[in-house]
Amino acid sequence: MNPLLTRRQQRTICSDIGNVKLKLLYKASIHGFTGAVFHQRCDNLSPTLSVGYNSSGHVFGGYTAQSFNQSGQYMHDNTAFLFSFNGKFCKYPVVTPANAVKMVSNSGPYFGEALVLIYGNKPVVYSAPGNYYNFNAEEMHGNNLNLTECEVYQVEKSAELEKPWRTIVWESEKRKELIERIQAYKPLISSVSQVRVLLVGPVGAGKSSFFNSINSVFKGHITSQAISGCAATSLTTQFRSYSVKAHRDGKPLPIILCDTMGLEDAKGAGLDIDDIMSIVKGHLPNFYQFNPTTPMSSEASNYRKSPELKDKIHCVVYVIDASKISIMSTNLEEKLDVIRRKVNLLGIPQLILLTQVDEACPLVKEDVRNIYKSGYIKDLIQDISSRLGVPMSCIVPVKNYSEELELDVNCDILLLSAVIQMLRFADDYFDEVGDRLSSLQTKVE
Repeated sequence: MNPLLTRRQQRTICSDIGNVKLKLLYKASIHGFTGAVFHQRCDNLSPTLSVGYNSSGHVFGGYTAQSFNQSGQYMHDNTAFLFSFNGKFCKYPVVTPANAVKMVSNSGPYFGEALVLIYGNKPVVYSAPGNYYNFNAEEMHGNNLNLTECEVYQVEKSAELEKPWRTIVWESEKRKELIERIQAYKPLISSVSQVRVLLVGPVGAGKSSFFNSINSVFKGHITSQAISGCAATSLTTQFRSYSVKAHRDGKPLPIILCDTMGLEDAKGAGLDIDDIMSIVKGHLPNFYQFNPTTPMSSEASNYRKSPELKDKIHCVVYVIDASKISIMSTNLEEKLDVIRRKVNLLGIPQLILLTQVDEACPLVKEDVRNIYKSGYIKDLIQDISSRLGVPMSCIVPVKNYSEELELDVNCDILLLSAVIQMLRFADDYFDEVGDRLSSLQTKVE
């Protein structure tokens, strides 16, 4: 059986429920649109996700943690919800948990008295908003009550892998070693004293929080130098080049993290792609005020017309929220693809920083050391690799500091490991630059 629910829709649902995967139990077009066969294949299995499809293209249904049976009784479930995909994922939580689901023998999935898929052994929907669930019928199914398909999935917990799929040492000595390696690093090109890393990503993905987290590790306590938080539009409105210092009066580290305005779905909103390329090429000055509707002109007085290698970007890092990748819009995906292709043409290495991994996976929330034991996180990274066209080896998960008041050794190790990857990628870029310079010199001679 092939599921009709798309991979993206499955990801969205699984991300909302948390650390789960879907197993298809019942498909009405194959097994039949009857209550009897639905119960035969789905009874006593839980939790389940039931999905209806109609000829208008609407996808909708419900989730319950209760097992289906044929008792004729209501079942209590305070986790139950209805949902729809109509351009975006909409969720309608149960209002009266005592009547969340009803066990009816001659029907399919029966959510209270609000939504029934396969009603009375027919390929039709029963819909009555307000009966234990509140939803807009037009929004949910377009008032088209004829089913073209009905599927029921068992919701299974994503397994903890027996062996981590990446090797990492979770010890304080490792943290110390990583800090010393970063402090001792020197770029391969003598004219460059600090690697410049550009952070690009959607609004709220955690670009500024990543700088604050790295800054915290080297300061020895939680800091919040860069403005960060939750908002519908970007809190970062200027181009900022942040140099990290070791301790309060220490010398700057050999890395500069460049923070930008967040990317947004709509055209004319968020960071402009032309501005990104100007940053990459070294044209934009620090503290440049972004204008989403008009990129910086090459005729502007503060436009750097002849940037040196030390002014340019040596590694581009895309910061993506692991808990929201499943609902990333097509527009945003296309923007990232355009940026990636333009950066590729310049030969600059690119990395993906996966944030909020603890929010995406309960196993990781329980203990960040489970990051590479989580089958869900591995599947998520494989999905991102496929969707954005980036090798898995170029995707690094981290947990930024957000609510903590004290540092955590394991979080620090993930963060520092990400910085090490950035420095390695920058070295690859400097190798290429060195080879080009040597080639040109040979031609001149």
